[in-house]
Amino acid sequence: MRCLFPLLTCLVLSFPALATISESHGYAQFGVLKYPATFTHFDWVNPEAPKGGLLKLMAFGTFDTLNPYTFKGTSPSATPDFLEYGISELNEPLMVGTGFYDPSGDEPASSYGLIAESIEYSENPSWVVFNLRKQARFHDGQPITAYDVAFSYRLLTRDGHPRYRTNLQGVKRIDILSRHRIRFVFEQPNALLIQRIGELPVLPQHYWKGRDFKATTFDPPLGSGPYRLVKVAPGRKLVFERVKDWWGKDLAVNRGKYNFNRVDVEFYRDNTVAFEAFKVGEFDFFIEHQAKNWANGYQFPALARGEIIRAEIPHRIPSNTQALFMNNRRPAFADQRVREALGMLFDFEWTNRALFYSAYQRSESYYPNSEFAAVGKPEGSEWLQLSPFREQLPARLFSEPFQLPRTDGHGIPRDTLRQALALLAEAGWKLSGEYLLDRSGRPLSFEILLVNPRLERILQPYVANLARIGIQAHLRTVDGAQYKQRLDQYDYDMILTTLAQSLSPGIEQWLYFHSSQVDVKGGRNYAGIANPVVDALLEKLLAASTRDEQVAISRAIDRVLLWNHYTIPNWFISNHRLAYRNRFAHAATPPYTLGLRTWWLKDLETAK
Repeated sequence: MRCLFPLLTCLVLSFPALATISESHGYAQFGVLKYPATFTHFDWVNPEAPKGGLLKLMAFGTFDTLNPYTFKGTSPSATPDFLEYGISELNEPLMVGTGFYDPSGDEPASSYGLIAESIEYSENPSWVVFNLRKQARFHDGQPITAYDVAFSYRLLTRDGHPRYRTNLQGVKRIDILSRHRIRFVFEQPNALLIQRIGELPVLPQHYWKGRDFKATTFDPPLGSGPYRLVKVAPGRKLVFERVKDWWGKDLAVNRGKYNFNRVDVEFYRDNTVAFEAFKVGEFDFFIEHQAKNWANGYQFPALARGEIIRAEIPHRIPSNTQALFMNNRRPAFADQRVREALGMLFDFEWTNRALFYSAYQRSESYYPNSEFAAVGKPEGSEWLQLSPFREQLPARLFSEPFQLPRTDGHGIPRDTLRQALALLAEAGWKLSGEYLLDRSGRPLSFEILLVNPRLERILQPYVANLARIGIQAHLRTVDGAQYKQRLDQYDYDMILTTLAQSLSPGIEQWLYFHSSQVDVKGGRNYAGIANPVVDALLEKLLAASTRDEQVAISRAIDRVLLWNHYTIPNWFISNHRLAYRNRFAHAATPPYTLGLRTWWLKDLETAK
């Protein structure tokens, strides 16, 4: 029997002895979608935003390919902050809201159809059907079909970056039901996989067939989105033009977005040079990441004249996991006591006071600025998740909150030095003269690999603190290409890097922390974590059926990672630091994204 309820979000089909089948314009991992099928635009956009004008942007670093999906090379979307702008060389996905193509501004775990007009899924859920929009087109006018979707899945899982194989694992088969209807059947029920497949970028089969997908290229790829890449200066500049007859311009998920006719992006290898260029009007936005520059660098004429606005915009976006990652593949870091001792020698309070103008908070979580951070002692649902592993976990994990050593901001106290030396002695390291030696007489020595020379100033005091107890640490800064190559091969001792965190922790946590990823070249398990408790909790996380369960398991994972001292946590900030030319307007900034893709030129609004 088919039951139709007009104006409701979902169409439910009920069959005797069979699971309920739902059809919807979107998918919420937990609970109910905020926006009904009849919605016309998101609350955080201006649906009447005028379109037109030129936007000039900067990007930090460089690029050596325009293919963002492969292991080889660095594409524009892989450079810092590039995706914040809402323009990229990426192909559009089936759905938006989760993933990084067009993140939700006001929902933590919901996605809405883009190329897919609707989805159908079983109650289990053991399969999902995507019904594609018949008007969806690539930029050459060719329709986007189920054949392109199937081709994209197979190409990315076979020849794409290893993260696609992990993100999209669990698909048993793909059935093309018609040109605009495709079904993915799962190996086992998996609600999270629906969203991961929804994030699948749809590549044009007719374009890529016969081309070397794995090769680097400076040919603008064939896309289907709001902008077309029209000019490329390799490694230096990109020019995007808005596609005026874009098939998706009137969709509810796109109303009020992508308002500039042309976007120029200039790449700068030096952030100081980039900032000087911004000051004299070479580009329009500057996302600030340096506390020193934010405190002292904005006393220049254009800001004094009101031509530039300097804004701190609060948000509730989970901050990235930023830390010094110790490579546990190296014998020197294999002992948890050594890792803990190394962490005790990082003086955040001094660094924050002397170098950061007290702008930051110390990260004591892998999920700072979020409800997933483990705080206090484990209790309630989190305790229940941890209790089966009591024999495998430190007793202190259950009896006391995790807390990193603190100083008064004027140096590491002698008591802390003694505690660090005691831990190192338990692990077999003894101070002999100026050096800390193991039982074979070899010194404790390692390299901290960097790609950003500005970090040297921040880490030199840490190197000096290590030297006080006989540990030899050396800073080495390399160029971006060499850095990526060494990260892909795990050819480092220690790095300072970040892991992007989301509003709904899921498969990316597997990529970051699961033992299966330790030897995956180009992977993200930078610390080389291979912990059976973490593995077990990750499996529970991916199977979570409620938001409360997801939060409890995430906190349990956080706590286990913290007590194992795989990293030396850094710092975070809970607001956007943004400077921009005073010719732009925007709606209210939503809690979960900066939303630059919704801004527009004020002059056009006046003219309109």
